[in-house]
Amino acid sequence: MLHFENKNKELLPFNQFLRRVLLYFFYAFVLIVFSTGIGTVGYRYLGNLSWIDSFYNACMILTGMGPVNVMETSTAKLFASFYALFSGIAFLSG
Repeated sequence: MLHFENKNKELLPFNQFLRRVLLYFFYAFVLIVFSTGIGTVGYRYLGNLSWIDSFYNACMILTGMGPVNVMETSTAKLFASFYALFSGIAFLSG
């Protein structure tokens, strides 16, 4: 649960505010790295793409642009489908 001050409370001192901003930046960075890593590894091993193409596909899905490469196998298609659902729920629903 996020605990922010409401309009009836005083604002945080600047150093505590900066700490909060950096903490949430760190959380966002970890989520992005973790999500990109899942996609890259999945596209690499299930989609039989090169590392750079796997990373590219993962980034394109996470940003909502869509896939670049066609998935050939049913396993790769299932991974791509669930990865796209995860991306939409984790990043685009907020």
